[in-house]
Amino acid sequence: MTSTEMFVRAALVGVGGTIILDLYTFILQRFFGVPATNWQMVGRWIGHMPKGEFVQPAIGQAKPVPGEHALGWAFHYGIGIGYGLLLLAIWGAGWFRSPSIVEPLILALVLLVLPYFVMMPGLGLGPAGSRTPKPNVTRLKSVIGHSVFGIGMYLTARLLETTT
Repeated sequence: MTSTEMFVRAALVGVGGTIILDLYTFILQRFFGVPATNWQMVGRWIGHMPKGEFVQPAIGQAKPVPGEHALGWAFHYGIGIGYGLLLLAIWGAGWFRSPSIVEPLILALVLLVLPYFVMMPGLGLGPAGSRTPKPNVTRLKSVIGHSVFGIGMYLTARLLETTT
């Protein structure tokens, strides 16, 4: 397998994990009323960064930016692709030839540091969601969501393994 094919496979693993996560959150929202991440607000947060505004005290009250909904979703999938590429960078092509569930779960859980200490504070939710109405629920949702994402990356890698 060429390096280009390996990069494409890693990106697809990240996209697949993101799709699995989105299906999981859709089911939680649709059938159990559990709110999903509002990617429009994430897009608004990203959209203010070029102006040097990295932290919003209350993202819902920040000035809307053009295309914020699409920007948020693109960011979401871009992060998924980045995680797939990190799998390749850390564990190499061998993992993609014979994937196991441990590595993507480790990656997904270790990288909880990003939503806890970058995204949540940037959106005005405080470190690890400390300014949300139920901080421990927010944290648990992130742990479970990242775990589902890691499982989704593994399942996608297994699917790609069987198609080549």
